[in-house]
Amino acid sequence: MRSFGFFFILSTSLAMTACQPQSQKVNDTKNNSQSTIQAPSSPTTHKKNANSEEKQNHLLGLPPVPIPANNPMSDAKIALGETLYNDTRFSADGKVSCATCHDPTKGFTDNLKTSKGFMGKTGTRNAPTVINAAYNKTQFWDGRRPDLEGQSMDPPLNPVEGGLGSHDEILEVIRKDADYVKAFKSVFGKQANDVSMTEVSRAIAAFERTIIGGNSDFDRYYFGGDKKAMSEAAIRGFELFTSKARCVDCHTIDQETAIFTDHKFHNLGIGFERIEKNLDKTAGEMIARTRAGENVDDIVLSDGNASELGRFAITGEWQDIGQFKTPTLRNIELTAPYMHDGSLATLEDVITFYNDTIAPGQKGEPNPFQSGGIKPLNLTDQEKADLVTFLKSLTSPQFVQ
Repeated sequence: MRSFGFFFILSTSLAMTACQPQSQKVNDTKNNSQSTIQAPSSPTTHKKNANSEEKQNHLLGLPPVPIPANNPMSDAKIALGETLYNDTRFSADGKVSCATCHDPTKGFTDNLKTSKGFMGKTGTRNAPTVINAAYNKTQFWDGRRPDLEGQSMDPPLNPVEGGLGSHDEILEVIRKDADYVKAFKSVFGKQANDVSMTEVSRAIAAFERTIIGGNSDFDRYYFGGDKKAMSEAAIRGFELFTSKARCVDCHTIDQETAIFTDHKFHNLGIGFERIEKNLDKTAGEMIARTRAGENVDDIVLSDGNASELGRFAITGEWQDIGQFKTPTLRNIELTAPYMHDGSLATLEDVITFYNDTIAPGQKGEPNPFQSGGIKPLNLTDQEKADLVTFLKSLTSPQFVQ
């Protein structure tokens, strides 16, 4: 099993201290002996020459990491979660793991338009980054899962991702692996046959809650008070971001921290032309399939038309047609291509879209479901370039290869 040795011990201790009452600062088991799956001693996937000050300040600009009361953090649990995250045995062809689509060397994405699963099958959605996913109020582009624990349960079974028939296949691997048996006993106090997907998902989620990055040039400039941390072009771009370009309306910045998302869902017009002419039929089929018991996760990743329904596929509410979650902008330089369908290849393309409000393939007037704030910006070429420069200032140094 490969292990990327990613997490910061510091981030774990800060998160537990800031977010948990004293009674929760414990492991899930009375037996806390070390297993052969151990916490790595250094963040080996990080920028090798990052200095100690960068490592200590990687939370600059971010709030404390929220830790669920039913899933407290421990070094051993995080190490176990990292191993599970990288285990390709949890797929039908033995080649796909969480890290396949959320690769630490690619900003915890895959840099593909839409992700590839087992046997090279291609889905309908662009892989969101795991960086700072701990702050998300919902997971996936359509918000179909409320937390990281729930999110981790779906990909192994999805017909175009992991392709497994059931979670029992994962548990069988774990119960036959001596290292896993020891680790789950150490972390959760469970014998092999008692381990369930609850423990598996909690370990993976614990690891993912350590994939945190602030301390960008912007953070040092805006929250750290270092007025030399951003270039003049980036500063101009920031001014546009909060004024003429109106980016901050959805990619919010608070007084002391910035997640760069409003956690809401919006219809930008991207991809909508695919279903516009047959919208009633597509929406009706989606409702019928879910009522018949089909899994929404399976439908939206295997059916391109159903995918474009966005949040509607989850809520069934007509006003949610074509709406997708506002993603964070942190580390966006590393996570191309962009939008839920990966249709915009570069940051320049993204700015051009917002400036013109015309999606690729779109003709004429915006669709009737398009969010009201999507209006032409009338930016100059220099202003567009400055905005791109600002967006690149949101990169956390530890993720730069």
